[in-house]
Amino acid sequence: MGTRQRKQYSGDVKARAAVEAIRGMRTLNEIAKDYGAHPMQVTKWKKAALEELPHLFSRRKEEAAKTAEDERARLYEEIGRLKVELDWVKKKSGLWGL
Repeated sequence: MGTRQRKQYSGDVKARAAVEAIRGMRTLNEIAKDYGAHPMQVTKWKKAALEELPHLFSRRKEEAAKTAEDERARLYEEIGRLKVELDWVKKKSGLWGL
């Protein structure tokens, strides 16, 4: 007797099935049959989608804040480097202390 390999579903298939289940326009059995999955699997995808929805929107804000903070740190670093270079040029040109 050979080993049976589990069926793999793409993220796109899981998402479409979960959205249909959330909408509730068709039964889980109908959705599962169309996607070739077991109704319990569709239920799990629906549950996972509903659990992730709140995080989806908060992650975007967190990522935007992190990006802004990274950019701010990079700019302050460059300002510091340019100030050191300016001070060095002033010192070398004799303009230091003017």
